[in-house]
Amino acid sequence: MLDKFITPVIKPLLTPVVMLMHKRGITADQLTVVGFLVGLLAVPLLAFEMWYGALVAITLNRILDGLDGALARYANQSSSAGGFLDITLDFLFYAAIPLGFILANPEQNAIAGSLLLATFIGTGSSFLAFAIAAEKFKLEKPQFKYKSFYYLNGLTEGTETIALFIAFCIWPQHFAVMASIFAIACGITIFTRIHGGYHTLKQQEAGANKAAENVPSSASSEVIND
Repeated sequence: MLDKFITPVIKPLLTPVVMLMHKRGITADQLTVVGFLVGLLAVPLLAFEMWYGALVAITLNRILDGLDGALARYANQSSSAGGFLDITLDFLFYAAIPLGFILANPEQNAIAGSLLLATFIGTGSSFLAFAIAAEKFKLEKPQFKYKSFYYLNGLTEGTETIALFIAFCIWPQHFAVMASIFAIACGITIFTRIHGGYHTLKQQEAGANKAAENVPSSASSEVIND
């Protein structure tokens, strides 16, 4: 929900760092992989209840995640392969953080953490499934034109998720409550994405079928006139 407002603010701040990285020969895909590995360090840190160490790892992961896309665009390295790598590792990172809290305190966090992971699967699958269909119909990306594929909006997006992870690290004793509330918000996102995505694609299919029906009709008319 907040991504479309936060991204334009952050983007200019990354430019000087991106220019320096480009001069050093660093590629966007390298940043993506390094950022993912740094983010995974949060899991053992969380498991051993090193909350602020995990917070640093999560923050660095998000900074590198912002830099990789900016670097790809600056260096004209944007590609479907890079976009695929980025979003895949992002979703793996998102799933890893609740797992870390579950490992830290299974008795208190297992149910809420599992519920959050289940809804993460729902938000992720609805997001990616629509992106595939959007590519088929060549739908425009008005809010995220620089992305490799279509970004379907929702109540819980990247900005909200990272804010949640930060809150988890600052107030780990309230993980179960915050995770449960966010899981409900993810459920709303899943419903709106399925509902909106389904009807959008139905309209696209109806338009495509109507256009296809008109083609033979026109061809037949030309034959008769000849």
